[in-house]
Amino acid sequence: MRPQPPPPDPVPGHELGGIVGGRDVSVRKSPWQVSLRFDDQSSQQWEHVCGGSLVHPQWVMTAAPYVEPSGVEAWAVRVQVGQLKLYDNDRLTKVTQIILHPKYNVSLSAKGGADIALLKLEAPVALSKYVRAVTLPPAALSVPEMSCWVTGWGNIKSGRKCQDRRGGAIPCFPPWNLQQVEVPIVSNERCRRQYQLVDLPIREDMLCAGAKFRGPCQGDSGGPLVCNMKSTWLQVGVVSFGACCGLPNYPGVYARVSSYVPWIHQHVPLQP
Repeated sequence: MRPQPPPPDPVPGHELGGIVGGRDVSVRKSPWQVSLRFDDQSSQQWEHVCGGSLVHPQWVMTAAPYVEPSGVEAWAVRVQVGQLKLYDNDRLTKVTQIILHPKYNVSLSAKGGADIALLKLEAPVALSKYVRAVTLPPAALSVPEMSCWVTGWGNIKSGRKCQDRRGGAIPCFPPWNLQQVEVPIVSNERCRRQYQLVDLPIREDMLCAGAKFRGPCQGDSGGPLVCNMKSTWLQVGVVSFGACCGLPNYPGVYARVSSYVPWIHQHVPLQP
């Protein structure tokens, strides 16, 4: 078993300030977190669009809608690893291959399930205390109702606009420092009942986690949901979709990683 990083910093349940309801991640807390960048012709820079996780020195796991073939080619994607502050001293890695799960339905997008994709990097990245592959769960893992953690550089509230102190609209930029928030796992049965109210199906390959004012938002998609089980941090979910951000009674919905471990290992070599 590879050495595990220290656990994420605790987050008081009432404190707001990042991802939705989170706070800054400190050094070495999420060494598997990556930023997926796309070429923005207007700004002439590689812009952060979504998150992902390093599952092998040469492979990244993320959500499918952002990299599905009709929308983007491998040459148009870059990956940043080992970064705490977004755009700080970028050293981007090229992507040479994008693999979507064969059951992913482009017309249904994330809500159809199988919301998972793999990116092969041009070359393996150098591992260090700041860059490390996350541990995948066993295929048979059943995630109990426990507290887990989600990280990302996404918006701190729903929508693209925020208000200044006088109530005027100002751009709502993502936080520059990687954010983390503690979220409770919600059973699929309970999650299904809640999402029936907005006619969104919760499938068996999905996992729900979140609470009022706590959860992922725009820009966090594809990022990791990790749980500490038997002193090992396992990635149990990939940020997929939700009914807005941090709403009461609507937890975030994630791709259930354990459902896809056999498929992942068809492409990604086992870690030594």
